[in-house]
Amino acid sequence: QGPSRLNTTEKGNTGKIHLPKEIFQSLSNKTVPVVVTVLNIQQLGMFKENNQTAQVLDNTVVGITVGESSISGLQEPVQLTFTHRELPQHSQLLPLSVAGQAGGWCSRGCVTQPGDKGTVCSCDHLSFFTLLLLNPALDGSTAKALTAVATVGCGVAMAFSIFTMAFCIFIRCRFRFEETVRINLGLHTNLMGSLFLLNLAFLLNSGLAGRTQPSTCRVLGGFTHYCLLCFFTWTALEGCQLYLLFVKVLGIYIHRYLAKLCLVGWGFPVLVVGVAGAIGSYGEYCIQSMDNQDKAHLCWITSEHLLVHYITNCGYFGLIFLFNMAIFGVVTQKSCSLQGTGAVQGYQKPWKVALVAAGLFCLLGATWATVFLTYGTSSTAVLYLFTILNSSQGIFIFIWLVVLYYPKTRETTGSLSYIIRHDKTTTASQD
Repeated sequence: QGPSRLNTTEKGNTGKIHLPKEIFQSLSNKTVPVVVTVLNIQQLGMFKENNQTAQVLDNTVVGITVGESSISGLQEPVQLTFTHRELPQHSQLLPLSVAGQAGGWCSRGCVTQPGDKGTVCSCDHLSFFTLLLLNPALDGSTAKALTAVATVGCGVAMAFSIFTMAFCIFIRCRFRFEETVRINLGLHTNLMGSLFLLNLAFLLNSGLAGRTQPSTCRVLGGFTHYCLLCFFTWTALEGCQLYLLFVKVLGIYIHRYLAKLCLVGWGFPVLVVGVAGAIGSYGEYCIQSMDNQDKAHLCWITSEHLLVHYITNCGYFGLIFLFNMAIFGVVTQKSCSLQGTGAVQGYQKPWKVALVAAGLFCLLGATWATVFLTYGTSSTAVLYLFTILNSSQGIFIFIWLVVLYYPKTRETTGSLSYIIRHDKTTTASQD
């Protein structure tokens, strides 16, 4: 028994439910209640799916029970027709049902068939059902192209990271620099080391994710998170060093300064990853494409712990980005003023000035700010821009260091020393 009209929306559109004969044939001559429950879950904010903002379609959840027994494994599926408004372009509907004793939502056993006036959800069991409306996702071909670009870019970035570290170590040992320049080279070496590990972690992730044991995936997810935090931390330390050189230019001496920077740069992320791992934040992360067929698997922070991602990655980088951009503005202003006075002769050519500024921009991790443009309904062009810029970061930094320190190593060092001494003299005279 059951009403012929199960759910009527405000516009008069009626949803439909079709129960297969298989359900009733198993009941023999028993009389059992057929209960259909329609829930409106507006303003509960229950669903977050795969790092995308999602919402239940029309805030409607439909539950079906036949008798008191659990029914699953049906040969002929249960069909629910959800009528709805016209959906946004490139949006995706994901069928969900309550499965298991824990009552978790999943799409296992359900498929969708879109139609002109609604979407048919077919499931091989009885439970509570809904359709989850996801923001526009990537189509399969674009996702594969972005993955290919990122993979090639990471390989090239790893090679240039090795070149940059070797170059910094070579000129640090080959030439006699003052302590400030030696510390700078040590900072650059550690930054490129963290960038190398980050690209390595991505390549391992893209190659192993989806084919590893859960425990291995958790370890790989934690390692990837650690490498990302190390890179962010070293970009922050680069900004701090520029602050000490160009802003707080008097009375700078810290015993075993570079060793203490290494303790912060490599040690602080260990604490963050340790806490995140203790609460079970790492595991398999799945990104579903628009065609609902191809999925990208990553060993990363799981969807259940997105708050960890927003705090430790988005929030942490946001603070670093604001600080480093303030320092970048101060350094640019001082460099332009010195260029105007003719104090620094090495970079009067406009292309060299632009190159040095672009290299410093990459050194401070500013290219990662494009990640904030990839949320929500971002265009494919923005995703390509983010992928290419960050895959090429190692190349930009390598070129910047070569132009800055070689072949006129002595002249460059003298110019840097002059800037620092000039600031010290100016500050002292003002005091």
